[in-house]
Amino acid sequence: MSENRVAAVSIVVEKKESTEKLNAVLHEFGEYIIGRMGIPYKPKGISVLSVVLDAPTEIVNALTGKLGMLDGVSAKTLFSKY
Repeated sequence: MSENRVAAVSIVVEKKESTEKLNAVLHEFGEYIIGRMGIPYKPKGISVLSVVLDAPTEIVNALTGKLGMLDGVSAKTLFSKY
């Protein structure tokens, strides 16, 4: 496995029914999560989350991939240089 890097994953949840599965995926990667913040945006019926991790690139990519496979969930990642 590669060296750990800090990464921020931005998540948009457009289907509230996917929240339980989303939380299960985040729990699965919990050992790498530094912190998370979720903001419900009721006028649009969505939630926006930011999750910060300290993990190998492969782990972050695996998390983002699993999140992207959930119905109504979009995820994008930004990596630090370190």
